[in-house]
Amino acid sequence: MEKLNAILDNSPATHITVVAASISKKIKKTVESYPSIILKEKIFEPEDLNDMDLVIVAVNDKKVSEYIRSIAKEKKILANVADTPDQCDFYLGSIVQKGNLKVAISTNGKSPTIAKRLKETLNDVLPGKLDKILSNMGNIRKQMNGNFADKVKKLNKVTKHLAVNKKQKK
Repeated sequence: MEKLNAILDNSPATHITVVAASISKKIKKTVESYPSIILKEKIFEPEDLNDMDLVIVAVNDKKVSEYIRSIAKEKKILANVADTPDQCDFYLGSIVQKGNLKVAISTNGKSPTIAKRLKETLNDVLPGKLDKILSNMGNIRKQMNGNFADKVKKLNKVTKHLAVNKKQKK
């Protein structure tokens, strides 16, 4: 449920098709507010992957997961098989968003729980005023003249105070 909400929050125009033999009332209720999600309460068939760009396999049956992944591979569709990193063509990262700042966290499928904890930590420690700082930096950047190397030097000087220098803390 959390991953579904994260996907929809970060890419609201995404079209999602959920195929499952049984779909919980909670999922059905959540999906009511997302018209871009289609629910198909049925047994998976290879045709369900027609016209799909990628597939997320989240089935509590390893053989069924392997079967769906093999169909995806035949159709040249990228697949993520939940809790099976070696079967994944891509991983789902945790996303921290503060206004215009997006930070993606990935453990390459090794520990989604650690990614979740890092996300919680970053959400807590990143200041809310960060979006205002980003907007100001965008304005400063637009007003700068000179070549790329000069701009980088100037921007590094302006943002130096944002970095935590461990040597200064001691």
